[in-house]
Amino acid sequence: MYNSKIIGLGKYLPSNVVTNSDLEKIMDTSDVWIQERTGIKERRHIKKGSDDSTSSMGVKASKIALERSGIDAKEIDLILFATLSPDYYFPGSGVLVQDELGIPDCPAMDIRMQCSGFVYALATADQFIKTGMYKNILVIGSEYHSGGLDMTTRGRNISVIFGDGAGAVVITRTKKNDEGILHSQLHSEGKYAKELSLIGPNTGRWVPEIINKNDPNDVSYFPYMNGQFVFKNAVIRFSEVIMKGLEKAKWKPSDIDMLIPHQANLRISQFVQKKFGLSDNQVYNNIQRYGNTTAASIPIALTEAWEEGKINNGSKVILAAFGSGFTWGSITMKW
Repeated sequence: MYNSKIIGLGKYLPSNVVTNSDLEKIMDTSDVWIQERTGIKERRHIKKGSDDSTSSMGVKASKIALERSGIDAKEIDLILFATLSPDYYFPGSGVLVQDELGIPDCPAMDIRMQCSGFVYALATADQFIKTGMYKNILVIGSEYHSGGLDMTTRGRNISVIFGDGAGAVVITRTKKNDEGILHSQLHSEGKYAKELSLIGPNTGRWVPEIINKNDPNDVSYFPYMNGQFVFKNAVIRFSEVIMKGLEKAKWKPSDIDMLIPHQANLRISQFVQKKFGLSDNQVYNNIQRYGNTTAASIPIALTEAWEEGKINNGSKVILAAFGSGFTWGSITMKW
């Protein structure tokens, strides 16, 4: 039985910075209103005409992660690509990354678990390595939200939150039982699926039907979120799944060197931090700069925390996420 450990990390953010002041010019909102409710000051949006896409951002983050890992792309046995915004309806973005990295015959799988996507993907990679089926796995979280948001006053409650970006990690096997990924917990509660969703075109309502209907009031192709309901569930589930991770690892909250929550809302992270009595040095947040990048948020934050020297050999790290589905999960690891 092997354990799996992260040996390379990378991130990529589009260069186009969109501040709250920029949004004030196109919708009825304000910097104060956005910061009070979300903690966000700015986010990155792919600029029109840019070559960036969900898969290309994933490739750029992956190349950095691969270089830092010391592993050649051709040594990757499996690609797991977490996203809610793939380049195409089908095929998935994972195979596009596989082609761009020049890996001739590597399986690639998309993980469609939205905000919990990276945690689900990392837990999946961990199991493939534990069984011995694969040795080196590339796990990516990448999102291109900006092109599909309602950037008007009508859509402001959601559109001010989300940003674009990608993060990636390379994980490999280790025979040391006291390092790498120690435990993972995954959960879902499908009865709340529509509380945070994008119904849009679907198999019960294909694109031609929407086009023929031509209803200017049809907003089903924009994301929908029951904000207060999602917030209340998030703080409960975040707390539960972090506690489960602590119990399985036999850690106390004071043992945590770094908690990296999915960057959904700074107020949620602050609530969880207070509940567990954690200091600012034990929790990493970057939603202020990037907004919510869903599946990309944890790998971006994890990479930044490592780059800043906040995560080192022996560090006890917890990753936690909650999102659409509802889905939630956590990973406990020793660096």
